[in-house]
Amino acid sequence: MADLSQEEWEKQLEADQNAVILDVRTEDEVAEGMIPNAINIDIYKGQGFIYELEELDKTKNYYVYCRSGARSGQACGIMNQLGFKNAYNLVGGFMGWQGEVAYND
Repeated sequence: MADLSQEEWEKQLEADQNAVILDVRTEDEVAEGMIPNAINIDIYKGQGFIYELEELDKTKNYYVYCRSGARSGQACGIMNQLGFKNAYNLVGGFMGWQGEVAYND
């Protein structure tokens, strides 16, 4: 797992053809906006979170974020234990995000 600053995360993501953005926040938090093209799997689902992670392609590079960076750090650790090679945590999370924001209608 790597902790990346907002700038590093965005730069690396832009250059990564094998990237998946993973939002591990709750539905209520996602309703406040999300990083475009992110998929949402709520880390608070417990075992359900792990089941959903197991459905993902482990050969992809995952850019993971939450509200502040704490839960996404935990999610990256879980992903590493499950055999994901590349999980990158967004330091500062969505609160510090300066890029584009998408809203689900």
